[in-house]
Amino acid sequence: MKFTLSWLKDHLDTSASLDEILVGLTRIGLEVEGVENPGEKLAAFRIAKVLTAERHPQADKLQVLSVDAGDGPLQVVCGAPNARAGLVGVFGMPGATVPANGMVLKVAAIRGVESNGMMCSTRELELGDDHDGIIELAADAPVGEVYAEWAGLNDPVIDVSITPNRQDCMGVRGIARDLAAAGLGTLKPLTIEPVAGEGPGPDVRTDDPAGCPAFFAQGVNGATNGASPEWLAKRLRAIGQKPISALVDITNYVTVDLGRPLHVYDKAKLSGGLVARKANAGETVLALNGKTYTLDDTMTVIADEAHVHDIGGIMGGEESGVSDTTTDVVIECAYFDPEHIARTGQKLMLTSDARQRFERGVDPAFLDDGLAIATRLVIDLCGGQPTGITRAGEPPLGTRSYAYDPARAETLGGLAVAPERQRAILTSLGFNVSDDWQVTLPTWRRDIDGPADLVEEVIRIEGIDNVPSVPLPRAPGVATPTATPEQKLERRLRRAAAARGLDEAVTWSFISEAEAAPFGGGAFTLANPISEDLKVMRPSLLPGLLSAAARNVRRGAGTIRLFEIGRRYLADKERPTLSLVLAGDRRARHWQTGKAQGFDAFDAKAEALALLAAAGAPVDNLQVFGEAGDAWHPGQSGTLRLGPKTVLAAFGILHPNVTRAFDLDAGVAAVELYLDAIPGKRSAGFMRPAYTPPALQAVRRDFAFLVPDGVAADALARAVKGADKAAIVSARVFDVFTKDGETSMAVEVVLQPVEKAFVEAELKAIADKVVAAAAKLGASLRG
Repeated sequence: MKFTLSWLKDHLDTSASLDEILVGLTRIGLEVEGVENPGEKLAAFRIAKVLTAERHPQADKLQVLSVDAGDGPLQVVCGAPNARAGLVGVFGMPGATVPANGMVLKVAAIRGVESNGMMCSTRELELGDDHDGIIELAADAPVGEVYAEWAGLNDPVIDVSITPNRQDCMGVRGIARDLAAAGLGTLKPLTIEPVAGEGPGPDVRTDDPAGCPAFFAQGVNGATNGASPEWLAKRLRAIGQKPISALVDITNYVTVDLGRPLHVYDKAKLSGGLVARKANAGETVLALNGKTYTLDDTMTVIADEAHVHDIGGIMGGEESGVSDTTTDVVIECAYFDPEHIARTGQKLMLTSDARQRFERGVDPAFLDDGLAIATRLVIDLCGGQPTGITRAGEPPLGTRSYAYDPARAETLGGLAVAPERQRAILTSLGFNVSDDWQVTLPTWRRDIDGPADLVEEVIRIEGIDNVPSVPLPRAPGVATPTATPEQKLERRLRRAAAARGLDEAVTWSFISEAEAAPFGGGAFTLANPISEDLKVMRPSLLPGLLSAAARNVRRGAGTIRLFEIGRRYLADKERPTLSLVLAGDRRARHWQTGKAQGFDAFDAKAEALALLAAAGAPVDNLQVFGEAGDAWHPGQSGTLRLGPKTVLAAFGILHPNVTRAFDLDAGVAAVELYLDAIPGKRSAGFMRPAYTPPALQAVRRDFAFLVPDGVAADALARAVKGADKAAIVSARVFDVFTKDGETSMAVEVVLQPVEKAFVEAELKAIADKVVAAAAKLGASLRG
């Protein structure tokens, strides 16, 4: 939220410097995001008087002016149509930088005539949109004085980040209250002049007590709506708002000044009275931003007998908006339920200053005062005759109080604060503290929910930087490791994946429903998502990785190797998972190797086995089963299992429909490692087992088998290895070929003697076991 220093001082009587105020704001939890002084960039621009104005000899639309900026006449070439002798305006000296375009002024010849600076327009100084001529000041403006000083523009604009729980600081007065409590001044009393009207009040009511519990209104007849006075327009421009008209600017001013949103209706454009009600499904409203919104029956609106005029608490409608011809107005000051406002704003994807305040919760006790302040401003600036006040409904004014123990500031907040100091802090913030420490909350602090929040108030005002740093107690001796086996496993896998050339990604745990659908859909859908793209808790890590891969492809990446370690959110529980995606070219095109080569299912399988080995899984005992699921390519995917039921990983090529949904070409390989399925090892302490190489040399034997159709190479190698578990340490298929309808597979078997070398008879016996094990699969030794 933005406000100027002078605006703050309307509510805070202080002698503190700007720097002290900025430090104080951050110290009490109101983070300063930026400070800008518009006067600083106008320091080189002075008030100047045009002494003479002559036609340019070489250009009909230019004039040669003689300008006095306090140091004697200077010649200036100017093209403004309103430039004339006697005009007092703003002059940029050579060396000054024009704020609007960054141009540095210098002495230059324009159509052969020397020009020493520039007479400026409001747009060039970023003081408005007018560019039809140069600025015209009052004739008695002091020539030679710095324009920013004379115009009161040397007023720093402070931008403060307000956290969602601090609804009381969504107005300048709330910020001033906090600073006063922190000792940076005294909060000035708020002047409220009730406006006694004549006759009945406007015809308003509320038929939606849940969404709009209270609807107060007062009318003003015979008003004249014109431009706002300079003090009001200048304040709104300083915080980035465009002055529109006095009636509109009053509501915007009160919103920022007091955190009290209002709305003004042109009474002549209404058909009957106004009612706060639920919208009918399908009703539409043309809002003040020029867009038409379709409403549903959960949304609160303000309507007359004909149609909707206001999305309650968020934005008014254009059809009943005030204009230059408006004379009779209805001023609305209502209370809208924060939860209803938040849901409506999210559904419509519509934000506004009013919504920001109502969804946090405005002060329900400030309706009468807010209406009186707004009505007084309307009468003072626009004239007119006020009507009576209509009060429909009742705002939620229930008070809350908590028993508070001052000792908790030290036991919970870590800072010893004298009880009377705590009482003073809470009182200055608007709390009512009884003698027995029963603390009653002010109506503008709906965020306070118990004694712990009261401790927070005391500590932030006293100064969280005063809380001493106290080390936590610890047992003597060497600290024991704190990492869990699951954390250690993730660390090993992270290092192993990076060592294999994979890049780690961190993606959202929330994805869209469309992204979740190919992976079985999400088990959990958020009722109040940040956006529709972050609505479902991910059933797989692959959607996030595929989205990241697509972004990299669009930016020209040729090879993409991404992995992520995170959680899948399934109906039964959270599942720790490592997922990876391989997209693009595995090998770039080259004159020696030919065309580029993409990734295939075997690349995915190799990554899966390597990472499972790093995780300590018994990879030699894993079996490859068929297709991994609907998201995977049939015939080009599989699972790695320990037995038929324990699935450790899925790997292969993703289904073309899945890659197409993420705007990727077909042929994307992927892996999912299910970390909670990997069997754990019993810890042998911190020491790794000693390396004991075999004393005897291994023996290698090759076997060639004719195998029937349908027998997998993995199944043959597993059967051969299991023929003699004591002697055979590995078996792998190293050659496959098909001839005359028969398939031949060659298997290398490694035998490891332990106590003595094998004799020929023992080798013959092992070979017979190998042949017998292969025969169980229908394989026979090739002759």
